[in-house]
Amino acid sequence: MNKKASIKRRLTEYIFTRFLLWAVIYTVFLLGGFLFARQFLGNFTWYADDTLYQLFTKIRDYSVLFIGSLWLLGVGIIFLHYWFKTLGYMEEVVRAAGEIYSSTEELITLSAELKEVENQMNQTKLQVKHNERAAREAEQRKNDLVVYLAHDLKTPLTSVIGYLTLLRDEKEISKELQEKYLLISLSKAERLEELINEFFDITRFNLTNLTLELSRINITRMLEQIIFEAGPAFKDKNLSCRLSAEGDINIRCDAGKMQRVFDNLLRNAVNYSFEEDTIVVAIKQEGENIRFIFINHGNTIPEEKLNRIFEQFYRLDTARQSRTGGAGLGLAIAKEIVELHGGKITAASKDEVITFEIVMPAVL
Repeated sequence: MNKKASIKRRLTEYIFTRFLLWAVIYTVFLLGGFLFARQFLGNFTWYADDTLYQLFTKIRDYSVLFIGSLWLLGVGIIFLHYWFKTLGYMEEVVRAAGEIYSSTEELITLSAELKEVENQMNQTKLQVKHNERAAREAEQRKNDLVVYLAHDLKTPLTSVIGYLTLLRDEKEISKELQEKYLLISLSKAERLEELINEFFDITRFNLTNLTLELSRINITRMLEQIIFEAGPAFKDKNLSCRLSAEGDINIRCDAGKMQRVFDNLLRNAVNYSFEEDTIVVAIKQEGENIRFIFINHGNTIPEEKLNRIFEQFYRLDTARQSRTGGAGLGLAIAKEIVELHGGKITAASKDEVITFEIVMPAVL
């Protein structure tokens, strides 16, 4: 809507400016021509019965009316010229507006006088095309993920059913084998829960508008609790996590949603860390802002993947290994929550060091 108003305003300004310019030029030439003609004709000898003398006398006597009539006539012609020219321009712009949303890749071409409007409309068309492609890609990634997840659901579900069936049918099963089957069933059931939660994430992300419920919290204590609760996840890869904080830091935020951000970043660090390594979480207060830094050691993320890491449904692990990566929504949701708090989240990866950084105001 703003772009349409801007194009209309620019076109109006252009036409009005050109009309005024030519009206002023015409006025100057009209007055200058009248004064020049009067001076020039004064150099001749005229007689009272001369027809031209009588005509020029009438013009002199009614000079204001004569000049005013000529001025109105000239300005009227200029106005009509630019009026019809404006209609032509408007027809061009209307036609071009229809081309913005057309399926063709050709750029819009307008008259030379509308070059600035043409550039702006082409920028709009390119942005529309970019948004359409991004939407199609996101939709395709989502559809692919739904297919993958639906397929992945079968594997743990089949295992759960299979091992529970063995427990039911084998009457003389040993205690050790029984415990083994139960552990496998529990592990597969937990994996099934993770996959179902990914389905819920996809649905919630598309149907829910995030809103903030602000409160003042001790963010240092929150991170300590989150790290403590993530202990079992660290054990799978023999990881440790160290929190670096300058005492207790308070912040006004939506505690539940920021917990989700930190959970996602910590889970991401666990998934893509080398085994037997240390994840570092740091908090720093810098004036009115607070900086959160999550650092882990893992394979360096290529630049092209790093640029897309916060996109919806984008996963670093395209092979969908069993324990790395989810629906590709964790970082996209984290970005949206941080930006709702007036903050910014960035990612960097170099020399097998992966860093996520959040900068946000301490008070909203």
